[in-house]
Amino acid sequence: MEPFDHASALEGCARRDPASLRRLYDHEAGFLLAVALRIVRRREVAVDVLHDAFLDIWERAGSFDSSRGAGRAWITSIVRHRALKYIRAAGRETDIDAATVAEIVDAAPDPFAALAASQDGARLHGCLARLGADRRQVILLAYVDGLSQSEIAERLATPLGTVKAWVRRSLIALKDCLS
Repeated sequence: MEPFDHASALEGCARRDPASLRRLYDHEAGFLLAVALRIVRRREVAVDVLHDAFLDIWERAGSFDSSRGAGRAWITSIVRHRALKYIRAAGRETDIDAATVAEIVDAAPDPFAALAASQDGARLHGCLARLGADRRQVILLAYVDGLSQSEIAERLATPLGTVKAWVRRSLIALKDCLS
């Protein structure tokens, strides 16, 4: 199977081609729903986040620049931003029950498996593996789970200054590794 061309689908969205948006949605909705769900922890909210994110993608597709990054990363960041915006507005994370977790795992692809399978994902996975376990965990808590640095410090029972230093140094190391 040929890899999906996110950039051309986004170019189609910028030209207001509904078929391009449909292709993008059909190809990425499961993955993006899992991203949103991991942050908001409630399926009905994640579905709303995904809907709003696709409206944003449709409206902002003209601002996508393939020279600055991959299309999949761009749309994932929009979903992540939408989900974090919801969490901040709600003022708290909500609990998720075991039945919902089982339903999600069965219905959605594993985002880490999808990430590792892609070429960019494989590079990022390798760079993340070079980080120490604590620093890798901090980056994943921040950028996958959407936690603030204060929340990470509280969860890990680590001083906030230490968490901030780990995030900064880890981002620099990842940037150097990916360059």
